[in-house]
Amino acid sequence: MDDPEILEIEDDYYAFLNIPRDATIEQINSAYKNLSRIYHPDKHLNPEAKKNAEIIFNKLKTAHEVLTNPEKRNIYDLLGIKGLQAEGWELIHRKASPNEIREEYERLQREKEERRLQQLTNAKGNITLNINCTDIFNSYETDYDEPSLLSSIEISGMSMFQSIEVPLAESNTAILSGNLNVSNGQGNGRFNLTARRILSSKGWIELDMGAGNGVTFGGKGLRNFGKRFFVNGSLNMSVRQNGIVPSLVGSLAVQLDRHTIGYLTYTVAGLSTSLSTIVERNSEKNYVNLTFSLGLPHSFIGCNYIRRFTDHEAKVKLSGRIGTFGFLTEYGVEKKVSKYSSVHASVMIGVPSGIALKIRFIRSTQSYNFMIQLSEEIIPAAIFYATTVPIVSYFILKKCILEPMQAEQHKKVVEKKKEVNEEKLQQKKKEAQVEVSLMAAQYDRICIEEESKNGLIILYAFYGIFDDDNIAIDELVQEDDSTFIDVKIPLQCLTKDSEILVHTTFKYELPGFYDPAIGEDKVLKVQYKFKNIVSTVTLNEKEEIKLPLK
Repeated sequence: MDDPEILEIEDDYYAFLNIPRDATIEQINSAYKNLSRIYHPDKHLNPEAKKNAEIIFNKLKTAHEVLTNPEKRNIYDLLGIKGLQAEGWELIHRKASPNEIREEYERLQREKEERRLQQLTNAKGNITLNINCTDIFNSYETDYDEPSLLSSIEISGMSMFQSIEVPLAESNTAILSGNLNVSNGQGNGRFNLTARRILSSKGWIELDMGAGNGVTFGGKGLRNFGKRFFVNGSLNMSVRQNGIVPSLVGSLAVQLDRHTIGYLTYTVAGLSTSLSTIVERNSEKNYVNLTFSLGLPHSFIGCNYIRRFTDHEAKVKLSGRIGTFGFLTEYGVEKKVSKYSSVHASVMIGVPSGIALKIRFIRSTQSYNFMIQLSEEIIPAAIFYATTVPIVSYFILKKCILEPMQAEQHKKVVEKKKEVNEEKLQQKKKEAQVEVSLMAAQYDRICIEEESKNGLIILYAFYGIFDDDNIAIDELVQEDDSTFIDVKIPLQCLTKDSEILVHTTFKYELPGFYDPAIGEDKVLKVQYKFKNIVSTVTLNEKEEIKLPLK
């Protein structure tokens, strides 16, 4: 499993003000004024209470300042408090868009990391294994043969690729790469040396030289022309026994809108030539690529579609291509299984290629590919097994291996997070206790007001994890357990016009709350009286708090 990235606890300004993340300036100012009535130091005469109020009020002023400043709010929404504290923000234009802010932040972070890791290499690798299983679905064995599953599987080829990058200067990089290929008992290899130079924001150039099955040399480059246009191209020369064979690729790209780019590409490779038009649209959830290519010896029309399911860290891919060579369709799924690892499986159906199953495991910058040829013809049984076997195998792997490993890893993450944030947790606990003490006058006023109109009165409220989920809420008063806390007062202070509406996802970010069981799935147990009717409700961590229940 991956080493977990331990995130430090940060304040949630939206939760502290109890406003939605798309709150207007009027909503922010209104929430600020309401909380100022509780936490402003001038509202408290006791010296200790006044001192405590100053601490909480400063936090309130910071939240208000950030959320009412469009530039700071954009940064906070995208990157949190750490984004506001990042070095170099003074270089950002005040009218920067969210995308520009994110790009600038990522650039600053890259530069910081590059300075630290400048002398280290960035290794990338790829291993591909070609497996022929066509005899399983279309056997050629005679009556004298003894059929078996293993005898029907043949390793028909294998290829390996490896590269490392060596930073020479801030804008210069050397890349060493090599690959080996073996197919049907014959093999070849290649070694390449590439020099890359970044030309500020205008583009980059590369010079290549390689050896293996002849010497090759050439170059690549990209040049930006304003914000909407750029060109890229490559020219390579391969020295063969019968002469020099050139290959040329040139492309003009136009930014059609925020998410769409159009390409016009001309390609010459030996005796093959083609002219291609590509329209590519890439949004947060969808990717679409339409290609029309006219050339010799083949012309085709193709379409690729990818749907991203960010909540499940998965992608679904559909593609199709038809042309003078025949047709090819592909469908598949990619799933992230850990922070640095993902698995991809797809089925390819075509004429004359037949049916193949492609499986890929990606671990950081290393990938392992298995190209399994199931049939040279379109056979329904091969399609069925190519589709179902990877799905069933994944769920077995998930239940028997991945989930137990992730549960153990989660346990380690929780313990490590507690250790790393122990001081911060104690500070948050102390802040919550101070906030509750400052709510006393507000709490009494709200209770009197709600009692006078038979409104909403919180009788009991506890937040955390409980050994017995079915325990009566009034019995929790007698319990002495550090895994849950009493939040009756802060919850009652959220009452407005006999209603409580909480916008935050994580309840421990609310004023007067803190996290009593970091990393665990917590619940909120509430017993309240409304119109002289007593009701009890249990809400999960991410469930909206909306009382009374309708």
